Amino acid sequence: MKKAVVTILLTLLFAFPLFAGEYDIRGPQGRLDWQITLPEGFNPETDHCPMVILMHGVFSKKDMNPIKALAAGLAEAGIASISFDFDGHGKSDGRLQDMTIEKEIADAMAILEYVKTLPYVSKIGFLGHSQGGVIASMTAGRLAAAGSDPPVAMALLAPGSIIKYACKIGKFFSATFDPKDPPEYIRCFVIKKLGREYILETQDLDIYGTSMAYKGKVCLLHGNKDKTVPIWCSECYKTIYGDQAELTIIDGENHRFALRRDQVVAKTVDFFRTIFEI
Repeated sequence: MKKAVVTILLTLLFAFPLFAGEYDIRGPQGRLDWQITLPEGFNPETDHCPMVILMHGVFSKKDMNPIKALAAGLAEAGIASISFDFDGHGKSDGRLQDMTIEKEIADAMAILEYVKTLPYVSKIGFLGHSQGGVIASMTAGRLAAAGSDPPVAMALLAPGSIIKYACKIGKFFSATFDPKDPPEYIRCFVIKKLGREYILETQDLDIYGTSMAYKGKVCLLHGNKDKTVPIWCSECYKTIYGDQAELTIIDGENHRFALRRDQVVAKTVDFFRTIFEI
């Protein structure tokens, strides 16, 4: 019996080697670590389904919430997802100190190009939390401006466009610095380093101008107890997207969506189910 179980496990491992990040997807700082989550019972050789690319925030990673919970919720609804660690985060190559928004956009594009090669993926959506929301929106905007098949829908959870303001005033989380001449790096939460290139580049980002080229449907979610990213960030996104976006304020919720996570996941999943017609 034990031998039979081992044989089955080995068969599954080699039959589906790409679901746990073995395929080499590379960004500017090297290899990206990624994970595909498929609906239960889904056969990638015969079935088809939409896929959402999940993008985490700064100092976070793919297997932390809310990304982890969202991947599970989407799978239960029949929607696949791919989550990944941006360069310098989690198990991906590179140093956090060398991370920039442009490099993370390149990471997202590398993941997207891989997803486009998967024969079982019928439609593609984006989802970004915090800084991941900035990456998702700017990537979608650039794709739309270039006429290069942008995602059919996008969810932005507490999108962290405040990063530009923070870098311009010289205060990022607990770190303070001279925004005109920042040091080689600043320390956030004692051990997290953000580099000078990140600070200077982020000050000049055209976040909303780039993002507004995207014309698909957008779901905006924000907690009214978020002490990291203020609600005005989502309100600015709502302004540039107009009628194509719906903004929902989650009463009592924080930045990590830890208090009413089931509600947040359900709202996000319902949005993608409607768009994907599932």
